[in-house]
Amino acid sequence: MPGVALSPSEKLQIALALDEAGVDMIEAGFAAVSKDEQMAIRQISKEVATAKVVSLARMAKSDVDAALDADVDMIHLFIATSDIHLKYKLGITREEAIRRIEEVVSYAKSHGVDILFSAEDATRSDLDFLVEAYKTAISAGADEINVPDTVGVMTPSRMAYLIGYLKQRLPPVPMHVHCHDDFGMAVANTVTAIENGADVAQVVVNNFGERAGNAALEEVVAAVHYLLGYKTNIKLEKLYELSQLVSKLFGIPVPPNKAVVGENAFSHEAGIHVHGVLNNPFTYEPMRPEDVGNRRRIVLGKHSGRHAVVWALKNIGVEPTDDLVDYVLNAVKELAVRKVKVDESVLRQVVNDYRRGVFVPYAV
Repeated sequence: MPGVALSPSEKLQIALALDEAGVDMIEAGFAAVSKDEQMAIRQISKEVATAKVVSLARMAKSDVDAALDADVDMIHLFIATSDIHLKYKLGITREEAIRRIEEVVSYAKSHGVDILFSAEDATRSDLDFLVEAYKTAISAGADEINVPDTVGVMTPSRMAYLIGYLKQRLPPVPMHVHCHDDFGMAVANTVTAIENGADVAQVVVNNFGERAGNAALEEVVAAVHYLLGYKTNIKLEKLYELSQLVSKLFGIPVPPNKAVVGENAFSHEAGIHVHGVLNNPFTYEPMRPEDVGNRRRIVLGKHSGRHAVVWALKNIGVEPTDDLVDYVLNAVKELAVRKVKVDESVLRQVVNDYRRGVFVPYAV
C-alpha cells in the first residue's frame, strides 16, 4: 500500500494476529527486497504456530535463495504472462517466459519447499499461453497455482468463465485467486471464483493494498460463510479486532461504511430500521455483529424515531417518559442539522436540560 512501511516487529505482530485468527497461509513479504525484510520473514516463520509462511519471489534463482534463507514453508514464484507485461515490463518473449518458469520452478522445488506459481496479469493473458504457462509450472514442480487479476479488470461472469476454463484444462492442483479492486469488484470476483471451483482466496485485511487495494479478508470470509455456506478456518469473531490492529499499525483509518468491520456496518439511525432491528435484528442485519467481533450501534440523528430514543435513554439508565422522548427527539434533530454528534455524553446533557426546564429553542 503506498506510503505504508512496517518494521519487522510490526510485521510480526500482524502475522501472529493472522495466525491466531486462523488464516491458512501468510505471505510474510518479499525476502529479496532487503536484509530487514528477510529477517522479518524469518522471524515470522519461526514464531507463527499454525499458518504456512510464504515469501514472494520473482522468477530468478537469487530470489529463491533469499526466500530459502528466510526459512519459509512455501515460495510464491511469479512471472507475467500477458503480452503487455512481457513486452513493456520484462522485455522477453513468450518462449523465454516458459523457459524461465521451467528452470526456476524446478530449481526452487529441488530444495524441498512447497511452490506456488502465479501467472501475473493472468486475466489479460492469451488463454492458450496461460494454460501452457500453468502446465509448465506444474510439470516443473509447482504444488499450487494462482490466478491474479492484477489490474482488476474482471467481472464476476468473466471470472466464472476463466476459472471453469482453467479447471477443465489443468491438472487438479489447488487453485488460488488474487483480485485487485480497481473497479470495486475484487470481493465479488473472489467469491465468484470460489463459487466456481477456485480453492484458495488471496486476501488482505481492510482491502489495503496497491492502488485501490485487494479483496478484503473480512468481506470474503463473511460472504463465503454466510452467502455460500462454506466453512473456513477463520475465527470470525476475530475479524473486527484484526481490522483494528492493521488499521492502527498502517496508520490508515477504516472507513465507517466498510462492510463487516466498519463502525457503521451495524449502525442504525432511520426510525423504520431501528424499530425493526430492536424487534428482530435480522430485519436489517444479514449477520449478527458479535459473530464477526463487531457490535450494534443505534445512532441518534436527523432520521431517528421514537424507538431509537427510548432505547438510547434506557441504555443510559433513564426512564423514557413520553414528554422526555419528545423533547430528546426534537433536540437530536436540531443538533444533527448543526453537525453535532449525539453521543452518550451529549444525550445526558440533553436529559439534564429537560430536567432543568430548558425547552425551546434547544441550545448547547
